[in-house]
Amino acid sequence: MHFQWYPGHMTKARRMMQENIKLIDLIIELVDARVPLSSRNPDIDELGKNKARLILLNKADLAEDRRNDEWLEYFKEKGYSAVKVNSRKGGGIKSIQNVIQEACKEKMERDRKRGILNRPVRAMVVGIPNVGKSTFINSLAGKACAKTGNKPGVTKGKQWIRLNKNVELLDTPGILWPKFEDQAVGLKLAFIGSIKDEILQTEELASELVDFINRSYPGVLEEKYAIEHSDDKFEVLEKIAQSRHCLVRGNEFDTEKAAAILLDDFRNGRLGRITLEVPEAV
Repeated sequence: MHFQWYPGHMTKARRMMQENIKLIDLIIELVDARVPLSSRNPDIDELGKNKARLILLNKADLAEDRRNDEWLEYFKEKGYSAVKVNSRKGGGIKSIQNVIQEACKEKMERDRKRGILNRPVRAMVVGIPNVGKSTFINSLAGKACAKTGNKPGVTKGKQWIRLNKNVELLDTPGILWPKFEDQAVGLKLAFIGSIKDEILQTEELASELVDFINRSYPGVLEEKYAIEHSDDKFEVLEKIAQSRHCLVRGNEFDTEKAAAILLDDFRNGRLGRITLEVPEAV
């Protein structure tokens, strides 16, 4: 399966980010805690060089906790500020204001020496589609000021949001990059829903997820769907279809529907906490 999704609005969004970068003191980059490396857009490093950086491991409640801590350590060793958050439930959000001030300490000190006092920190919030930027902003602001949706591409333009007298945020659309050098990255992004499902082959994608879970989290599928183990990933989809009574005409198993159920259960944490990549494999 070949993965690529780079619609026209992403080119426009990248240009807009480039134009606004000079107004920014800090880049807050959201990554998905289940795939912290694959969900980092390499273009952001290029756009944000010489800017203070804060990496947020969002959806941390969907990934293994010990793996979250390993990733925090990994990013801190690279010189980034890093925090794990769960924007939907507000986990880790309270600490963010202090972390923002800490990350911009040098810049605020420079301002103070030049006689510039009380200028708010301006932060650009960036990340790939469906990583939870708008949910994070609304959670941080304590009100709904950014559009949210559990699908990629909800935020289309930029918007400034004033959090308080100390911090202003620039919300930006989720952007991918024009070409995945490694198709394994595309596969992981498809698993978490950052690539439009409409352009994917659901059964093939779900069978790859079965393969990963069988290897890394044995027993999870058997327990969740009350099925017997099988090393044949397509047979597993048939068993899930049988267990969930997914039938098409003629009483055949609807493996496409079973595939959609599996992907949805994974994306929403109903299979338990699953991390798709670990730092020692990097």
